[in-house]
Amino acid sequence: MRTALGLAALLACLALPAAAVQTPPPPAAAPAAESPAQKYFGEIPLVNQDGQTMRLYSDVLKGRTVVIDAMFTSCAGACPLMSQSFARIQDWLGDRLGKDVYLISISVDPENDTPAKLKEYAARYKARPGWYFLTGSKENVAAALSRLGQHVEKREDHLNLFLIGNDRTGLWKKAFGLASPTDLIAIVDSVVNDKG
Repeated sequence: MRTALGLAALLACLALPAAAVQTPPPPAAAPAAESPAQKYFGEIPLVNQDGQTMRLYSDVLKGRTVVIDAMFTSCAGACPLMSQSFARIQDWLGDRLGKDVYLISISVDPENDTPAKLKEYAARYKARPGWYFLTGSKENVAAALSRLGQHVEKREDHLNLFLIGNDRTGLWKKAFGLASPTDLIAIVDSVVNDKG
């Protein structure tokens, strides 16, 4: 009798619809370890010219080759010249902009450089997708610029440097932002084509 009841119970279980059978969920994947670059740069939130939040490492630098400068929209000195060089680099990159290489302009005047002002400034230089103009809270911008070696107390004291980095290979170079566009392009090209 016991065997018949046990067999009946077994058959009843086998007849249950698949949804009624509960299987334990697969174990959760362990979170990926942070890379040294992610630990160093961090996920500082900044805001681009379209009002979108971008995290410094994951959304700006991770897996990319970037050319970065510090600027502000009301600058009448070096900034327009450096932005013109970015525009030349943009033309040289062609359809690689936003795929292989990203141009990143970070405002050293976040209190005045709103996303709307940055968008207007970007239009002046015919910036295409892949050239981001970043601002944010004063504290976040200061932290990001500090991580990039570009922090200054007064906006007029910003460095006239381009930082060119390849996150995939770890190669970073500095270039004088007022150098000729031809010389700057040669440096950018050397970082883009670095094989690590």
